[in-house]
Amino acid sequence: MTDEAYRFTGMYDECRQRVWAYVVSRAGRQIADEVVSETFAIAWRRLEDVPEPALPWLLGTARNVLRDTIRSEARREAVRAELRSWTEGDVADQVTERLGVLTALADLAEEDREILILVAWQGLSPRDAARVVGCSAAAFRVRLHRARKRLAQRMETVPPAPPRVRNLSEEWS
Repeated sequence: MTDEAYRFTGMYDECRQRVWAYVVSRAGRQIADEVVSETFAIAWRRLEDVPEPALPWLLGTARNVLRDTIRSEARREAVRAELRSWTEGDVADQVTERLGVLTALADLAEEDREILILVAWQGLSPRDAARVVGCSAAAFRVRLHRARKRLAQRMETVPPAPPRVRNLSEEWS
């Protein structure tokens, strides 16, 4: 066994239970094994960086791995919630409304589309969006107001999509 393997094995044997107990106390048994495994995988890859005593470093690493795991789960749950929200209500109405917005948006000038997309879809504040397009925040707010007005006007003129009615007699003929 190499010196590195010997050092890692000793560190693992000495600290695994305490790292596992720490993770269990913070997050429960369900994810403790995964977090501890990832913690020691990091320790193996960065063995030269692990100080003596190793336990504080391992606990800090476990804390970071746990934080990242919780963030990942939160992102997955947000996606699940978004998908659930899509299934609530009448999907056909939502699709029709979305098509109307996209059609009206496509009819706008490129500058208006960009401004609306930066704020609505990218979630930028007017100040940050102004940096993207290269103008002052005040000028951007004026442009955004005008773009919203033009979008609202286009939305009023976009004809609603006709309802799709199936003719069963033709389908069965």
